[in-house]
Amino acid sequence: RARGTAMAGIIAGHGHGAGREDGVLGIAPEAKILPVRVILESTDPARKQARSSKGSALAEGIRWAADHGADVINLSLGDDSASAHPEATEDAAVQYALAKGAVVVASAGNGGEDGDHISYPAAYPGVIAVAAVDQNGTHASFSTRHWYATVSAPGDAVVIADPDRKYYKGWGTSAASAYVSGAVALLRAAHPKLTPAQIKKLLTDTARNAPQGGRDDARGYGFIDPRAAIAAAAKLTPDAPPARYRSTYFGTGPDVVQKGEGPSSWLVPLAGGAGVLLLGGAVVVWRGGFRRRRRWR
Repeated sequence: RARGTAMAGIIAGHGHGAGREDGVLGIAPEAKILPVRVILESTDPARKQARSSKGSALAEGIRWAADHGADVINLSLGDDSASAHPEATEDAAVQYALAKGAVVVASAGNGGEDGDHISYPAAYPGVIAVAAVDQNGTHASFSTRHWYATVSAPGDAVVIADPDRKYYKGWGTSAASAYVSGAVALLRAAHPKLTPAQIKKLLTDTARNAPQGGRDDARGYGFIDPRAAIAAAAKLTPDAPPARYRSTYFGTGPDVVQKGEGPSSWLVPLAGGAGVLLLGGAVVVWRGGFRRRRRWR
């Protein structure tokens, strides 16, 4: 629950109290969260067994999210160990989601001080892989440096909400991924007909503080600029909808969206926890104190 709550707060926290002045205000506070649980918390005694017996959970969760109308799928998780390797079922699930029009965002990995190993699902084709920067906009030392880095976002000393109703400072590329998912939600709300490929290119084309040469493995194409991306999108003609993957669905297929039902943009945070939440803009507005520092992969 803790990780999901933290990521949801970054993406779609809406504050509380008069004028929303207390708590965490996320990047896309009007976004609607569709929680999907695919891993257990690190402290859960059943986690180890679940990893071996439920190895397909992530792929199934991605497909389920795509079938149930997700516009953005946030993957604040990953395997960046030395033994990490691509899984065909996960890759296929990502491509399935992209073909159905869902934007897939993932954390680049926290292996920057431990070998910079490739992290999955960040390295799957089509994914927006997010590296982390610190409060000065420089590459965070823990953030994995690799060829698949797309853009960067805040990932150090990020204020997060917790199920215990307190606020903490956390760090990790998971937080950076949540920031970008929030930004994508804003972009999707303003320009709902854009394809995942167009959105990815908009983020890279409008990123600020680009590295020398335009891109590097530490920060991708630079720091996300949601406002610039939204403005640039207004000049684009949406591409034709992506070809359907197949006419079959995982599970029962997508729910029928009723007229007038909630905000148009759905975000799916795939992370540890039963209640998973999400953020957007380039800032978290926070008032109050922190208790301890947490690390998120």
